[in-house]
Amino acid sequence: MADARTIPVALSTASVYPAGTAAAFEYAADLGYDGVEVMVWNDPISQNAPALNALAEHHGLDIVSIHAPTLLLTQRVMGTDPWGKVDRSVELARAVGAPTVVLHPPFRWQREYARAFADGVAERENDADIVIAVENMFPWAARGQSVQAYLPHWDPVPQPYDHVTIDLSHTATARSDAMQMVRDLGDRLAHIHLADGMLTTLKDDHLVPGRGTQPCAQVLEHVAGSGFAGAVVLEVGTRRRPKERELDLRESLDFAREHLGQVVPASDVAPS
Repeated sequence: MADARTIPVALSTASVYPAGTAAAFEYAADLGYDGVEVMVWNDPISQNAPALNALAEHHGLDIVSIHAPTLLLTQRVMGTDPWGKVDRSVELARAVGAPTVVLHPPFRWQREYARAFADGVAERENDADIVIAVENMFPWAARGQSVQAYLPHWDPVPQPYDHVTIDLSHTATARSDAMQMVRDLGDRLAHIHLADGMLTTLKDDHLVPGRGTQPCAQVLEHVAGSGFAGAVVLEVGTRRRPKERELDLRESLDFAREHLGQVVPASDVAPS
């Protein structure tokens, strides 16, 4: 069983957007994160294994995961073929020593990709010896109606994926019961995107944990005692609060360490 003290707490490069990948490594090192998740997007560094390895070595950080470019806004990053994106993301993960690739489910218009999605993910996991953790998403809202935007579904729990990422901002947007999802997944829960969200909005807020309605503390306390073998990755939005970015990232890290039962050094606690 994994020791809660060894669960890495990493920073997603998406947390410093629109600042680039290099800036995320600098924030992570300065604030005391254990590693970085690289969101692959149009920043060339995010796609370049030698550059990422150089940043990791320079800052003394692990790259814990690669987030494949499967967002709506990254449909042309790493090409347009969906399986090509997955394969290149897996190659990148292997080249930088990241044990996990985070992947969104197919969009509903990617029917051919969706048809073989679960089998394709399983085959690639087996061949590459990389965890491919499919992330929970949410229905889209259009003209007051709920729209199924993902295939086979936005909820990965009933799907046959061996490994799943739970995003605690997405659970708010989907009105999902995050704790029940975590319990139902059991050992299939391989990766956590730690953020918060509000049930009163339909936005994917990615708030600092503790500022929304999601059971962020309970989820961390649960996995700390469950033998969870993955990483906890802070994926919070700081674009609208650039002046408070460093404080928000520090608060997020302290929250994670506290509820994982990890010691927060007094020097790392922001003054009140």
